[in-house]
Amino acid sequence: MWPEGIGTGVGSLPGEDPRESSALVTGETPEFPALPELPARGVGADMIGRTAGLLVDLAVEVVPTGWRVTARQGRDLRRARDLMATDLDAFDDATDHVRPGWVKVSATGPWTLAASVELAAGHRVLTDHGAVREFAASLGEGLRAHVAEVAARTGARVVVQLDEPVLPAVVAGSLPTASGYGTVRAVRAPDAQDLLRELIAGLGVPVVVHCCADRPPIRLLAGAGAAAVGIDATRPAFAGSTAEPRALDAIGETWDEGTPLLLGLLPGTAPAREPAIGDLARAGYDLADRLGFERHRLARLAVPTPACGLAGATPEWARRALALTRELGRAFADPDEVPPGTGRS
Repeated sequence: MWPEGIGTGVGSLPGEDPRESSALVTGETPEFPALPELPARGVGADMIGRTAGLLVDLAVEVVPTGWRVTARQGRDLRRARDLMATDLDAFDDATDHVRPGWVKVSATGPWTLAASVELAAGHRVLTDHGAVREFAASLGEGLRAHVAEVAARTGARVVVQLDEPVLPAVVAGSLPTASGYGTVRAVRAPDAQDLLRELIAGLGVPVVVHCCADRPPIRLLAGAGAAAVGIDATRPAFAGSTAEPRALDAIGETWDEGTPLLLGLLPGTAPAREPAIGDLARAGYDLADRLGFERHRLARLAVPTPACGLAGATPEWARRALALTRELGRAFADPDEVPPGTGRS
């Protein structure tokens, strides 16, 4: 696995300059830079469009309601692929200066993708079991090619991050239908896990599944064969006096099995006052204390990250947040140098 005591980004950043953003991630998180995503550039740079550009033998286009399946590739997909090519060129140049051992690339996970793209009739892909599997297979094939290209360009080992912010709603059956008068039938948790497991196994590289929604299905994600699970650890279910036993138990069980977390501890936008590294570290230590894990194990069990993407942040906070993840990783590796936390369960 990747080195202990490091930090990394989640993916999205503010701005529209891929060279500037690639220099940022390699400068602030040189041990584990994440290929930047710049959604401010518009169509094709958004989470769904960027992933759609990786699909093989499937085409989508933008319609007033979002992304929809179409018969052939059009300008929207061409734009997404052109933007990705530009991003890879910039990332290649930036990593050439630091030669990281590991890099991370992101794509929308199969369930969030199926929930976010429409079939020709206007219904979500999610409503058609065969279409869901077709999209997952296409995504897997595209990601394998993407990983091979990034590895060849950077000389680094590649980690794939699958972003699944909509998965809790998919499993809960709370997504509205096209008419808005009903909800899409829930997907059984075992079925959701099986599809993820199949996709992860087929990629042949470590896969992180990231879900920054409230109450992410940590057990489901870890059980799908993920090398790590990414969460927003500032959510009330995990932090402070509002922490829920069920949510904490899910983290404890995942750590017991040796699966680390990408632990989102930095806010996605600039706070009124910059958090001190000691306070950030104590949030991680308090979590370990509650669950009965020795603090020195955090360097292995947790990689600090922002709580979610930084697309809405100022450039100044984006830079500082990434720098703080690196500092926090070092603090996890040497807890004796950080004042102990006071939170106890």
